[in-house]
Amino acid sequence: MTVTLYHNPRCSTARNVLAEIRARGIEPEVVDYQKTPLSRDMLRTLAKDSGLGVRGLLRQKETPYDELGLHDPALSDDQLLDAIEAHPILLNRPIVAGPKGTRLVRPMAVLDEVL
Repeated sequence: MTVTLYHNPRCSTARNVLAEIRARGIEPEVVDYQKTPLSRDMLRTLAKDSGLGVRGLLRQKETPYDELGLHDPALSDDQLLDAIEAHPILLNRPIVAGPKGTRLVRPMAVLDEVL
């Protein structure tokens, strides 16, 4: 079973999801998207596969979301992707891609939807 966790090691929710995946006997591919930023194509894929859309990938808390004016509904997906590429911290987490799909795993129970 291939499982990929898009991870921020400083995020307690992401660390808890990683621990839960491992507790289920799975060693996921862990992608620290701040050290290795995701390509625009990968961001588009995550947005589509998760059902969140590009705007749904954005994290508001503890990011430059407000300073960048990303709340503006007139911003295009390309403009939002520009922001995520420039500031990877804007990517919400943790996102898990597993055999049953891709989801933002908040709350933890969502993990069952992808594993």
